[in-house]
Amino acid sequence: MQGLDAAARTVLMQCMGAKSGEALCIVYDPPKAAIARAIMDVASHEGLDTVSLQMSVGSRDGEEPPASVAVAMQNADIVLCVTSCSLSHTKARRDANAAGARIASLPGITEEMLVRTMQADYAVVAQLGQAIALALHGAARVHVKSAAGTDLHIPIKGRPVMQETGLLHNTGDFGNLPAGEVALAPLEGATHGTLIVDGSMSGAGKLEEPLTIKIEDGFAVSITGGSAATKLHQLLEPLGRDAYNIAELGIGTNPAAIITGKVLEDEKALGTIHVALGNSLSMGGSVDVPIHLDGIVRNPTVVTDTGSVILKDGEMQIG
Repeated sequence: MQGLDAAARTVLMQCMGAKSGEALCIVYDPPKAAIARAIMDVASHEGLDTVSLQMSVGSRDGEEPPASVAVAMQNADIVLCVTSCSLSHTKARRDANAAGARIASLPGITEEMLVRTMQADYAVVAQLGQAIALALHGAARVHVKSAAGTDLHIPIKGRPVMQETGLLHNTGDFGNLPAGEVALAPLEGATHGTLIVDGSMSGAGKLEEPLTIKIEDGFAVSITGGSAATKLHQLLEPLGRDAYNIAELGIGTNPAAIITGKVLEDEKALGTIHVALGNSLSMGGSVDVPIHLDGIVRNPTVVTDTGSVILKDGEMQIG
């Protein structure tokens, strides 16, 4: 695809800050082979010591990779997870970061998405992320509303705020590519209200019918909305109550991202927020369950209890 080589170079050299002689581990599955090859070509040209490992397509986001892959990740300076399902919220990823690897996860990435989103001005993305993080620091609660019916109260006091800027140059750094979000884990057991997911949902793709999720005491207690709701229950029920935990509040900051049905890009789209179910351990929370599913909300209003208006009907109010 035209532009893929340039996008692969941006990933490796600009986003990861790769240097000649570093050990690179590329984890991929068959549908992502073309992207993995493009990155390998750049790595070869730039003198990196590269290991590429093909694994089978996972059954869900958050599923652990094979043990051999986990070991290889720990022995690398740079890890790129170019996979259909996300490895972001896995023990393998956390252990590799703890061992010093800097890691980018690209779950569900497509060639078109990579080419488009690597054209973003990540300096601008970082600046906006910093402004949002500043608004969230010191707040105890966030209120999210939307014209579609979202009315959600999210406690966040004391939780670390994570910024995905797309620049992963330091030992132990981690983020998604494409980048562009500010996120945190809500306090367990306290989020309540109604969430209307009207963009896309992990495991279901771009939604034809909105999902209505009723939330009490930090857990989704009701999920309705056609076939997408059925798919969610099929993914969540086998894993028990913790799979329904309200795991994340994220705010998109990437003006190049659009809603396509691929949550990796969708959650970065400027003017959206996302709320996740399942694992919060990787976000600074305490719930450890092998699933993490994001739901995208279009055109939200986001206000903190300190009076900061971050978004109003999908329009950014700060930055």
